[in-house]
Amino acid sequence: MEWRTTGDVAEFLFAAGDFLRGERARNTVFLTVTETLRANPGQYCGNTDAGPAGQPLFGWWSPGEGAGEGPGEVHGAKATVRGAFLHTPPFPVLLSAVPAEAAASLAKDTLAGRPLSGVNAHPETATSFGDAWREMTGGRVGVHTRTRLYRLAELSWPHPLPDGAPRLAAQGDAALLTEWFAAFTRETSPPGAADASDPSAAVAERLSYLGVTLWEADGEPVSLAGVTRQVAGMVRIGPVYTPPDRRGHGYGTAVTAAVSQRVRAAGAEEVLLYTDLANPVSNSIYQRIGYRPVEDRVMLSFTPLGSAP
Repeated sequence: MEWRTTGDVAEFLFAAGDFLRGERARNTVFLTVTETLRANPGQYCGNTDAGPAGQPLFGWWSPGEGAGEGPGEVHGAKATVRGAFLHTPPFPVLLSAVPAEAAASLAKDTLAGRPLSGVNAHPETATSFGDAWREMTGGRVGVHTRTRLYRLAELSWPHPLPDGAPRLAAQGDAALLTEWFAAFTRETSPPGAADASDPSAAVAERLSYLGVTLWEADGEPVSLAGVTRQVAGMVRIGPVYTPPDRRGHGYGTAVTAAVSQRVRAAGAEEVLLYTDLANPVSNSIYQRIGYRPVEDRVMLSFTPLGSAP
């Protein structure tokens, strides 16, 4: 088995793009992150002080000669691809489903010496990767978040709707969106995210393609829902954020329904979102408006040996 790596998103997509698009829902984050990098190369600029180890890295896994076929394989003139990863520091490694041996090899060999804050993968794959990283470094591995991917089936608007109406966010909303994006990151805080760059860059990126919808009540924004660029006929909703003093009125559900309808009307064949499995309220709400479970993932956090507990 063999992992191949590159820092060039175009080379990565040439090698692994067919594999990723073959299961576009399960590979939604791979597809949307790489599409963002194609459109805006500076969006995931990494840690410039860390040299090459702080820059984005992409990779794909091909089995050895004579390996049996499996789900998601891509054949042809290019090598068979049965797995992929991407790492955009300081965020965790994003890893597709691969055999345990391939996950362990990625952690111990391919990414050896690269500072890692964690891994985001299917539970079995994440466990194999985390065990290998712990064995190699002596560090601690913990469960940070368990998430569930949902796909929109038939949209069902919440009833009754809360007061207000949706509108697309514009440049004049940039300061508010930056504040709310930062608040969302503080609340959810995946490993490394709290130390990431100012969210104003992410806000500017979303505004460049009308990627944020606001719900307004009494003339004031009360909730937001972001959406990724459409790629391979798929979009993913997120973040969805309502300030604490505005919660409990159904604004987040309503703005999610509104953006779901908008992207469907714009031609998206698949509309996806992730929820935190520790939040039963959001999981229930999204199912009530038509979202159905696809798969679960886990994000493991890594603490290097010698770090404070």
